[in-house]
Formats: sequence, structure tokens, C-alpha cells
Amino acid sequence: MQKLLQDKVIVVTGAGRGIGKGIALLAAAEGARVVVNDLGGAEDGSGQDTGPAAEVVAEIRAGGGEAVANGASVADWDAAHGIIEDAINHFGRIDCVVNNAGNLRDAIFHKMSEADFDSVINVHLKGTFNVSRAAAPHFRARTSGCFVNMTSTSGLIGNFGQANYAAAKLGIVGLSKSMALDMGRFRVRSNCIAPFAWSRLIGTIPTRTGEEQARVEKIRQMTPDKIAPLAIALCSDAAAEVTGQIFGVRNNEIFLFNQNRPIRYAHQGENWTPRQVLERALPAFAADFTPLARSGDVFSWDPM
Repeated sequence: MQKLLQDKVIVVTGAGRGIGKGIALLAAAEGARVVVNDLGGAEDGSGQDTGPAAEVVAEIRAGGGEAVANGASVADWDAAHGIIEDAINHFGRIDCVVNNAGNLRDAIFHKMSEADFDSVINVHLKGTFNVSRAAAPHFRARTSGCFVNMTSTSGLIGNFGQANYAAAKLGIVGLSKSMALDMGRFRVRSNCIAPFAWSRLIGTIPTRTGEEQARVEKIRQMTPDKIAPLAIALCSDAAAEVTGQIFGVRNNEIFLFNQNRPIRYAHQGENWTPRQVLERALPAFAADFTPLARSGDVFSWDPM
């Protein structure tokens, strides 16, 4: 059987552990040559260790695949371009980019520092832009290419104590859609995945109460490798018509998320006044207001 990514070159950021590692390993198993990027930092993004990326490369090579390690920070423009250059220099081309690198610095909004906000935005949102922008000219020249970008239900739905992470992850949705629109003429596609999986980052979730402990225990069941099949499928030529979409993976469940569209409208023949808005428009919309909820409120059933 033909391998789905035979002879393709794929960059996977944050591939030293967790979800990124699972994607890198499956990409190699499906015939891709892989640039395994990982800064090797701690959960909050501090520090650097080339060991995790090197270990994944060794595992790929031991299985007969081709891979190289890259320890650059996606948050740095020049370093991010170096990640794509590594793909070109080692393998002669670039076909797919999986933007998975991330960090967490959780804090309640009114206690969140500027440094905590900037750090998460820089790695997730700016990092996705940096690496994607570096690959874009190569995709355009080849009139082919694929971006897979990691979002989160923390942004799509909501969560406590993650204003920085939610802003970055919802920003990635807008960025991904813009990439799909702007590069569609070059047959370049861009999609998002919201992964539910246990990882080092998820391991920072507080477990002070019984409810929190039960929630984390459920998440532990969702191993990072469950995300890889969808990511690899989206990178394959068989998904060439799939672009601009938001997917989710939770254990053995795959979701397609809806996207913002108007659901109600109010109109009158003359200019609105603030009082008329309060008296007519808002009451008319009230039944369709989206409740303030967290991811766990919406995904209320156990993972299947």
C-alpha cells in the first residue's frame, strides 16, 4: 500500500515530546522525511535542551526513516526561517508544516503579567506566523503545500486562567483562515486542530479539588498519539480539497467545529439610538446568546 506522505518533507515544531512527537513518528512511518523541531524548554518556555528532538530523530532513524533535529525557537523570526532552511538544505524541499510548538503560563486575568502574556503569544501565535511565513514562498513556488495549526478549545470555547493561551489559540484560527484564503490560489491549504490530549503542558492544570482531579484523570486517558492520524491525513494529497477548517480530536472522537456566522439580526428604518438597542435589539437576541462556558461544560461526556 502506498504510504500517505511518501517522499514528502514535513516540519513539525514542538516535536520532541507529546503531540508533536506522535505526529513526527507517524509522518515518518507514512514515508515523510521529517524536520523535528523542538527548543527543549520547560512547560513555561524557559530553558533549552536539544535532547528531546535528538531522541525523536534517533527513533525515526531506527525505524528506517529519515529525520534531522532542529533546536530553534519558533518565536524568533530568523530562527524560524532557519527551521525551513534546514528542510531545504537536508531534503531539498518542504511540503508540510505542522505548527505545534507551545508553552503555558496560566494565571487569572487580573493577576497575569505582561511577560506571561507576551511569552505565550510569542510562541503560539507569532511562532505559527514565523514558521508559516518562512515556508510560504517555497509553497508558492511549488504551487503546493499544507499547514496544520494547533488551536485549542480554551480559545474556541473558553477556560479559566488562560487569557494569554486562549488569545493565542483563537488568533491562530484567524491566522490559519487568512493563510488558506491568501494562498489558496497556489493550491496551498491550511487547517486547524484542537487537540484533547495529556501532555506536559496539560500536566500544569491545578488538581486542588476532587472535581479538578477527576477532570485531569479523564484527560490522562487521551494519549498524545491519538492526534497524529488526523494531522497526517490533512497533510496527505488525499485531503487536497480540505482547507480553512477547524477540527478537534478527543481520544477516538474527531470533531468538525462550526465557525462564526451571523445567527440573528435586527433592523429598523431609521438610525438606532442606545435606548432602542437596549429596548429592542438586545432582548430580541437574548434567547440566542452564547452562554459563558468552559471546554468541560461543552464536552461534558467522557472521552470515547
